[in-house]
Amino acid sequence: MTDPAERLPTYFISHGGGPWPWIKDLMPGDWTPLESSLQAIPSQVGVTPRAVLVVSGHWERPRPTVQGHPRPPMYYDYGGFPEFTYRIQYPAPGSPEVAARVTELLDAAGIANDTDPERGFDHGVFAPLYVMYPDAKVPVLQLSIVEGYDPAAHLAVGRAIAPLRDEGVLIVGSGLSYHNLREFGPTGAAPSAAFDGWLRETLVESDPAERVRRLLDWEAAPGGRRSHPAEDHLIPLMVAVGAAEADPATQVHHEEDAMGGGIHASSYAFGLAA
Repeated sequence: MTDPAERLPTYFISHGGGPWPWIKDLMPGDWTPLESSLQAIPSQVGVTPRAVLVVSGHWERPRPTVQGHPRPPMYYDYGGFPEFTYRIQYPAPGSPEVAARVTELLDAAGIANDTDPERGFDHGVFAPLYVMYPDAKVPVLQLSIVEGYDPAAHLAVGRAIAPLRDEGVLIVGSGLSYHNLREFGPTGAAPSAAFDGWLRETLVESDPAERVRRLLDWEAAPGGRRSHPAEDHLIPLMVAVGAAEADPATQVHHEEDAMGGGIHASSYAFGLAA
């Protein structure tokens, strides 16, 4: 059995907007808190991961799909940014070996899944990973979220892939704790604050069973549906929690004016070593 001290934590991170690490000076707000929180992750983890498995809110498929490309290309899934941001490169290698292990674990849990040998890195991956591991030497691969956004199904995916934590793989759910682009500004302040408070109470202050119960009913949370009109950016959290279900949560990032939009946003780690 692996020493729990060697077990890697999981994360749910706010990944920011578009290609922000390359254009911070052109975008509103102070990006330093988010940048600093992402830069701190390697030291929090304490070792260089064998690979980073990212569940991005920007890739959804009919069933869980793992990225199998040995050298994933770039997927510029944004618009309206300077031309040079469509030539950004984050040349981290993929990991077909870890992809095969993800498939094995999902199969063992009875979860039907697919592999996509051509998928590239979307900005929910390459933007935060560029800040976390700028040398792009750590292998990176993606696992999709599933259409329909069923929280229970994504918790189950997390439970299935939890053994990866004992195999040197860092599991990162990449989204945003608030993602309502129609209310990104003063009108989003109150719902984002309400939901952010509920999320901290759920993740940090609840026992594991209560945490899961509350997450399954997240739509009933104060500000829940206004914070996530579509929950694609919240659902990666479920995978991170499922993979560390019994572990305590730590709030590793919190802002009350995220991206200059006057909204509350937070990131969490699960199972950080004391």
